[in-house]
Amino acid sequence: MSQTSDNQKRIIYILAVIVLALGISQVLTLRELANRSPAIVTEETEIENDTPVVVPSSRGTIAIIIDDFGYRNDSVSEKFLQLDAALTYAVIPGHEHSRSFSSKAKQKGYEVIIHMPMESRFKTKGEREYILETNMTSAELELRINTVLSHLPEAIGMNNHQGSKASEDKRLMGILASILKQNGKYFIDSRTTTETVAEMTMRNNGVPTNRRHVFLDNQDDVDMIKIQLEELIQKAETMGLAVGIGHAKANTLSVLEEIIPKLKADGFDLVFASEAAY
Repeated sequence: MSQTSDNQKRIIYILAVIVLALGISQVLTLRELANRSPAIVTEETEIENDTPVVVPSSRGTIAIIIDDFGYRNDSVSEKFLQLDAALTYAVIPGHEHSRSFSSKAKQKGYEVIIHMPMESRFKTKGEREYILETNMTSAELELRINTVLSHLPEAIGMNNHQGSKASEDKRLMGILASILKQNGKYFIDSRTTTETVAEMTMRNNGVPTNRRHVFLDNQDDVDMIKIQLEELIQKAETMGLAVGIGHAKANTLSVLEEIIPKLKADGFDLVFASEAAY
């Protein structure tokens, strides 16, 4: 009986040792596997890795005004109406195609403003029945301005055509500002003279306004237009907002056709001139 009891104890002891050994072996195996296995990728990490890089919404804002529509009705003016951008078209009143182009431009979704003829310090021709001159009475100026506003009802703003003398005249610009204010229009100072008081007068009268920062095509050459457009881009990036003025010319059109998609891809916002006037 005593011998049987000793045998049982011996068996239990052996079994206990075996169980303990197996347990230790499993622990060591799990540790080794953990050291060999790659880190487990959590769901949060996967989402983070799949998230696209966020590009800033805008590198700068650019408003481009194209002057001198109304003279022509050809493939150049028609192709301006196919550009995929928020562009502002300035129409000179009183020409053969002024009204038709203004109407078409609005229907196509572009912004229309009046390219208002104003007295220059240099000899000019054309638009004699519309031009604003410094020697006119207040009544004469008011009549001409209101006539033009009626002539181009699609226009929601105005900039000056020439006007190196008129835009220096505080009285004339004050009358213009008062009428634009009454009619809810904005004004962009084309800055054809360094002595202009147009922007200041508009601000003093509560008319939304801004100024031209770059002329794009004073030289009607593709390479020069690209250089001027690059200057406009740099100003927009530096200042946040820049206004450029070009003209209804074939070379200007071809540069814009090439550059507009690049501007969008590079993160610039193209806006109507009304969005630049404040």
